[in-house]
Amino acid sequence: MMQAINHRWIETNSLKMHITLASKGNQVILCHGFPECWYAWRHQIAAIAGAEFYVVALDLRGYGQTDQPESVEAYNIRPLA
Repeated sequence: MMQAINHRWIETNSLKMHITLASKGNQVILCHGFPECWYAWRHQIAAIAGAEFYVVALDLRGYGQTDQPESVEAYNIRPLA
């Protein structure tokens, strides 16, 4: 059975970040690689949520629906971490 995927936006480190959430239980956080977004995890989200884990898949800084800061310094390792 396909789990419902909920979309939310959170404010963090001066960014509006897009996240997706599914199910309940112990949390699993999925971070995509270059040049993907949360959607790359769509099949895994369903499977992991189906196993009763709480899944959070992010659109990382500069990708998908998360804010895209203009300054190059905003993508240094410290702000990304």
